[in-house]
Amino acid sequence: MSKKILIIAGDFVEDYELMVPFQCLKMLGHTVDVICPDKKAGEHVKTAIHDFEGDQTYTEKPGHNFTLNASFDEIDETSYDALFIPGGRAPEYIRLNQRVLEIVKHFDAKNKPIGSVCHGIQVLVAAGIIKGRTCSSYPACSPDVNINGGTWVDVGFEAAHVDGNLVSAAAWPAHPELLAKFNELL
Repeated sequence: MSKKILIIAGDFVEDYELMVPFQCLKMLGHTVDVICPDKKAGEHVKTAIHDFEGDQTYTEKPGHNFTLNASFDEIDETSYDALFIPGGRAPEYIRLNQRVLEIVKHFDAKNKPIGSVCHGIQVLVAAGIIKGRTCSSYPACSPDVNINGGTWVDVGFEAAHVDGNLVSAAAWPAHPELLAKFNELL
């Protein structure tokens, strides 16, 4: 059965963590709308490509321009079945937008599926929905989870973790498992 999924992105969202879920979920027959605070359908967000090349942390390179297909100010979150938050640098600033936090809280309050990958967890932490839950994220975000009453779990970079309506993973190499588990929640 086809579902309606909302993805919240922003400039310098991780390229794979936006593009791959968007394309895979559409391929499965779902309707997927991507929004960004202060932007409208037809406008772009710039993406960044993060890679693991043997350094102490990931490297960052310019990615693609992603065309938004929905307008942030026109979204009615009650019309969606699930929410997905990709990582990259976008979560660190979109979490400052109160409307973004309201949208996240709606999905959690209604027990609708929420997917989060990498730094996307920063948005969920800011929305206050992590307390008492276990989740994964990029390891550098683990203090944010733990300090805010959640329990960070290390599932590696190719696995995903489910806690109720929340499915989370550390980074884009986990897409096969993350998206399969997210689709199961749908």
